[in-house]
Amino acid sequence: MYSDAMSHTMIDPTRVKELTEREEGRLNERTQASKAMYERARTHLSGGVASSYQLRDPWPIYIDRGEGCKIWDVDGNEMFDFHNGYGSMLQGHAHPAIGAALQQRYPKGTHFGSAVEEIIDVSGELSRRFGLPKWRFVNSGSEATMDAIRIARAYAKRDTVMKIFGSYHGHHDTVMVSIGIPYDKIGDRNHLESLPYGAGIPDATVHMTVPVPFNDIDAMEARVKELESEGRLPACVIMEPAMMNLGIVLPEPGYLEAVRALTKKYGIVLIFDEVKTGLTVAAGGATELFGVTPDLVTMAKSLGGGLPTGAIGGTEEVMSVVEDHSVYQVGTYNGNPLVMSAAKANLFEVLTPEAYTWLNHLSDRIVDGCNDVIKRYNLPGYAVGLASKGCVTFSTAKITDYESYIANQNAEVTELAWFWNMNRKIFMTPGREEEWTLSITHTDEAIDAYVTAFDEMAFELTK
Repeated sequence: MYSDAMSHTMIDPTRVKELTEREEGRLNERTQASKAMYERARTHLSGGVASSYQLRDPWPIYIDRGEGCKIWDVDGNEMFDFHNGYGSMLQGHAHPAIGAALQQRYPKGTHFGSAVEEIIDVSGELSRRFGLPKWRFVNSGSEATMDAIRIARAYAKRDTVMKIFGSYHGHHDTVMVSIGIPYDKIGDRNHLESLPYGAGIPDATVHMTVPVPFNDIDAMEARVKELESEGRLPACVIMEPAMMNLGIVLPEPGYLEAVRALTKKYGIVLIFDEVKTGLTVAAGGATELFGVTPDLVTMAKSLGGGLPTGAIGGTEEVMSVVEDHSVYQVGTYNGNPLVMSAAKANLFEVLTPEAYTWLNHLSDRIVDGCNDVIKRYNLPGYAVGLASKGCVTFSTAKITDYESYIANQNAEVTELAWFWNMNRKIFMTPGREEEWTLSITHTDEAIDAYVTAFDEMAFELTK
């Protein structure tokens, strides 16, 4: 746990660079089959991958198979999977209940472009868990947030979107704004810059999306009032409620309640983007964990049991614009029967109360273990976790928003940690914004392996 009263051991950047170069060299030596596959793949795949988030220099790591909490890359390296498909594989790889559901559905047909019974069961269970009565399905998190914003705009009859500065909400234009911005371009805290995340995003769209800092209700309210005076009150606020995904940045006590009150006061639709946290932090996501109910919630990743899907849940009032056909919420593969069969098994057979008890046990062990390492070696940083999600934040200060994150997070140590873990049978999500996602198939042995690797790295950094 972070304490600003602590004095920390200074980490020598020269030592960090030396260890990083050594560990990167070892990883390259161990992944020669990935190198060869990359040479094949790049002929027709741009960059040799299907998504820019799969890139890595000098070549990506290609995966062969997974089972339970382990994966094997194409070089045959066996690793405990703490990546879990960016949090999608909460149930672990090749879960027998998911497999059985797919086997039972496949002979009946895998796609009709029409409604099937499974969507009734899945929407009913999601309604029970999240306390929102109306649902629609999509095929990804990006589609979920895109459709939720369209629904919110139609309901509010306004265009402006307010988001949290630094948060990622998918790859459609409206939310590809003010993500991954260098510190010197953030701007005044009360007037944070609307900046495109990469090329190809229309300038008009960028300036229709207004960012505000996380964990600062006063800044949000001041900006809302300012926008109201300009005649462009936001249609919605979209935010990650359980954690801002910079590692994990938790909401401060009372913050979510204040956002809920503010949005109600101004008639702004509140969207909780739970694509990453919907089932991973609790059975009913942040709504259950913090007791704050939004107008709309978006889900994906862990819902489909490893198959691509997404969902939008909402109140009767806001979803009325879908039911009265004001909004055309459409998609050929929405509610695909194969995917819905997997989601149904996932919700009813896999992600049970007992599963969350086990996840919380694992979370307590890994967080306590990492914080013990930090304390023993007097490292700058702290570990935090919520059920399956967690991270070690290498920072001399508590991180509360993007500004404090970009100012204090030690990116070089985080990069070293990725190489270090990968060379010690711990498969990790690349990039300093992510750390671990546990699955219900993770074991105490897997947790011990992670903490041991961290202990060894801390020893090397401080000796």
